Amino acid sequence: MLQGLYKVEMHTVHGSRRGVLYVYEGKMMGGNSAFAFIGTYRESDGGEVTVDISSMRHNDDPSFQPLFRTDTVTLSLKGRQRGEQYFFEGGSTQMPGVIFNSVMTPISEAAAPPVFAAGPGGIGNGLYSLHIRMLDGIDGGNTGVMVLHNGRIRGGDTFFACIGSYTSANGRWKGELINHEHTPSQGERPVFGGYEVGIGFSGTYNDDGAVGEATALAGKRSVRFSAVLKKLAEA
Repeated sequence: MLQGLYKVEMHTVHGSRRGVLYVYEGKMMGGNSAFAFIGTYRESDGGEVTVDISSMRHNDDPSFQPLFRTDTVTLSLKGRQRGEQYFFEGGSTQMPGVIFNSVMTPISEAAAPPVFAAGPGGIGNGLYSLHIRMLDGIDGGNTGVMVLHNGRIRGGDTFFACIGSYTSANGRWKGELINHEHTPSQGERPVFGGYEVGIGFSGTYNDDGAVGEATALAGKRSVRFSAVLKKLAEA
């Protein structure tokens, strides 16, 4: 069955992109460093998977260019499982004649921390954009997406994937997650230096999003950063 966190590699004649997708209960949500993906899927008895999915920009940095030369596009795809991967092909009525291909590869969730029940008025399930700023005089930051769903955190960006859990009640939340490279960044996103990183965080939230401060252990270094989450869609 198609479910869990996946690395997704996407291709058209205009180039290639990568990201992550969290797949559950007929929904697909994810994205990468600049775009969010929101869609649905159906699995037939014969094993074919039909997907309708749209993109939207969450990062205004013009260096991140869309794969279809437009920030918002809706794709209709069909695919099948081959081994552990899923292969899709399709296109968009907005860009006729441009063929889209993608491959989804599962990301292990074996290291995910345990999930706990939400408290009263807990943070809303949804797809959120994630903007990170390093603290303590360290240059750098990162952008990506995060799905919060019934105590689970699943997300990532062009190079990284994260799995975790959280608790929330009365406007405050806290949690832990594991962050690792799903594709070697080769120095392009040197936030954690290629390490698999354990992160603990705490902060506040409202209906529109959340903020928090976190501490990550990268090798022997302890790295602090702040994060801003903006809600993009209900999950």
